[in-house]
Amino acid sequence: MESILSLVNVKKIYRKGDNEVAALAGINIEFERQEFCAIVGPSGSGKTTLLNIIGCLDRPTEGSVTYLSKPLASLDEKSLSAYRREHISFIFQSFNLIPVLTVVENVELPLEIEGKTAKTDVRKKALAMLEKVGLSDKANRYPRELSGGQEQRVAIARALVKDPVVVLADEPTANLDSHNAEEIVRLMKKINSDLHTTFIFSTHDRMIMQEAGRIIELHDGAVASDTRRS
Repeated sequence: MESILSLVNVKKIYRKGDNEVAALAGINIEFERQEFCAIVGPSGSGKTTLLNIIGCLDRPTEGSVTYLSKPLASLDEKSLSAYRREHISFIFQSFNLIPVLTVVENVELPLEIEGKTAKTDVRKKALAMLEKVGLSDKANRYPRELSGGQEQRVAIARALVKDPVVVLADEPTANLDSHNAEEIVRLMKKINSDLHTTFIFSTHDRMIMQEAGRIIELHDGAVASDTRRS
């Protein structure tokens, strides 16, 4: 498969007064297109820090991050922000939908911000993505009128509408009951297969771990194990 993302000797050190805390202690990982990967580990192991660096929300103290053969260290903050908008999407456990916008308007928002899709095509793309997540009939509803599982489906549609290279999902099933969590995982797995989208999860959910094609376990900011399934 095509390599889309690599981290080489990535370290992240936070300074607290005279003390240094190594949140990441030399991470070497390469991701391929269409991976369905779970990053796991106990609290404080570095999962969130790693996800933030992969998502270009933070920069490493040392080491390099490369997307599609482009080293991100060469980008200034404005260029990095633009790169993140174009290539990376996020799904959070709290959904983060905008309550005053309808479902379809929430999904349109990334395209409006990106500004690269013709106005006449924005609504078409948003409605097409809502159809993929099974919510065509909810397009004109507001988030408050949806169930938790439906809200997360809208969040998934919003994340995918701009055709990102990578979707980063931080505990996406944490606020769902077991039935809705199972449906969401099945949906993301289907999208991963149909659209070849790379999903990287930070999770404690065993259901996601069971479906993941790869599990990276972190301990004390380092990779303790990296297991691929056939």
